[in-house]
Amino acid sequence: MTIASQSIGDDVTEGSFDSRAESAVCRLLCIPKENGQSSARKAATRKAQSTFSKAMLISAARCLLTYILLPFIAPLAGFSASVGPAVGIPLALVALFFDVMGIRRFFVARHKNRWIFAWIYLAVIGLVLTLLAINIYDVVG
Repeated sequence: MTIASQSIGDDVTEGSFDSRAESAVCRLLCIPKENGQSSARKAATRKAQSTFSKAMLISAARCLLTYILLPFIAPLAGFSASVGPAVGIPLALVALFFDVMGIRRFFVARHKNRWIFAWIYLAVIGLVLTLLAINIYDVVG
């Protein structure tokens, strides 16, 4: 039986991965081989879902601040329009950290939808990296 067809908390054969891709991602994220403890996996699943929510919230807050609030409110409050990138860069770095940690937590938990969440995270990471590059260009260039 493959891991992908099991529900959350089902026991997994120790050290098993359901594909080469799974094995590669786990190595990339420094995830040790499964120890088969379902209660630990359930706790990890709850943490993964919590981390996902926090990471999405941070990414959303970064976009709201940098591209909606600061361009309009900063000039009204007497701040320069260049405040956006100065705030956006640190927020982007925090968001990227939480995104990577979120992917890691879903794979540690062996969550049944870990690949779906990974693709969502990767899409967000791509957007944040693009916006980070724009902010860096605005500051440097």
